[in-house]
Amino acid sequence: MRRDELEHVLRAAAAVAGEDDLVVVDSSAILASVPDAPAAMLTSVEADVFPRDRPERSDLIDGAIGEGSIFQETFGYYAHGVGPETAKAPEGWQDRLVLVEGPATRGARGWCLEPHDLVLSKLVAGREKDVAFARQAVAAGIVAVATLAARVDALPVDEEHRRAVRRLVDGLT
Repeated sequence: MRRDELEHVLRAAAAVAGEDDLVVVDSSAILASVPDAPAAMLTSVEADVFPRDRPERSDLIDGAIGEGSIFQETFGYYAHGVGPETAKAPEGWQDRLVLVEGPATRGARGWCLEPHDLVLSKLVAGREKDVAFARQAVAAGIVAVATLAARVDALPVDEEHRRAVRRLVDGLT
């Protein structure tokens, strides 16, 4: 997904949900901080979003512009309506969100995970594609391993899972 595609998803999701403030919690969130992120980090065709103040309206987004929708068939990308619990990011992530807004969003505002929080949430998932995303973020200088390591203890997972994430963070150097 490119930045212009994310902006399109945001304005469409806002129109469907009747909410202008949306939170983006997947890899497309990197586009708020790094609009020209490396292509290897932009392989997803979806944006995981939820209305900031009314997350229960995520179902409307999923139904109208989600996977398999006419929106996806037309544009080749889509919104996945999720809930706040999807973000397995370090405590305080809501205070570090990075804003996407401008003429192309037509009043919609996308509140995107800050890069370190995004990378850690991907490392919590631990899939091969998520670890590759984290490696790309480090290699491109988008995130610092020291900052990632400092936030691991604030992840909303059990200690065993934190140890696994610490090992992944250590492997990024």
